[in-house]
Amino acid sequence: MTNTEIQILELSQLEYLPYINSKGKLPLSLQGKIGVYGIFDEVKKLLFIGYSRDVYQSIKVHLVRQPNSCYWLKVQTIEGPNRSILEGIKAAWINENGSLPIGNSTAEAKWNQPIDVKQEMTEAEKVQYQDPLIDEVDKEKLLKNIARRVEANILEVLKTRGLQENIRFSPKLKASGILDLK
Repeated sequence: MTNTEIQILELSQLEYLPYINSKGKLPLSLQGKIGVYGIFDEVKKLLFIGYSRDVYQSIKVHLVRQPNSCYWLKVQTIEGPNRSILEGIKAAWINENGSLPIGNSTAEAKWNQPIDVKQEMTEAEKVQYQDPLIDEVDKEKLLKNIARRVEANILEVLKTRGLQENIRFSPKLKASGILDLK
C-alpha cells in the first residue's frame, strides 16, 4: 500500500501504548518513525494530537513539557514523509474525538513551544528581574537559576513516574530563560 492509498485508522481501532513502559522507557519502536500520535492522560482522555518525522523524539519533548499529562499513546505510522496524509489523519482523529483536544487549542503553546521559565518566576524573582539596577549578566544568571529549578522539578516528576530515559536540556538556552531538549 502506497502513501496515496493509506488507510486512516480510527483512534478507537488503535491500541493504547503506555507512554512509559515497565522498564521506565519510552516506546523505542517509534524511534525514527513518521506518523501521527494522540497523547492521553491517566484516565485516557485525549489531550493532544500531533505528527512528526520522528514520533519517539516528539513524544519525548511532549513528556518534558507536560510531565503530568502524558500517560498513554495511540500512533499510526506511515512509510514516507507526506504532510497532506499526516494532516488528513490528524483531522480525522480530531473529527472522531468530537472536539479539538486542549493541547491543540487553548493549551497549544504548552505542548508545542519550549518552556519559558519566566512564567515560573516567584514574586521575589520577578521583582529582582525587573530591578532597573540589575545588569544583563545578572539577569542571565537569574534566568539560569530559575531554569535549573524548573528542570529539577520536571526531572523529579519524571523520576517518580519511573522514567529511566536520559533527559538533557540545552544548556545554552537556559541563560535566555528557555528549557528545551538538546
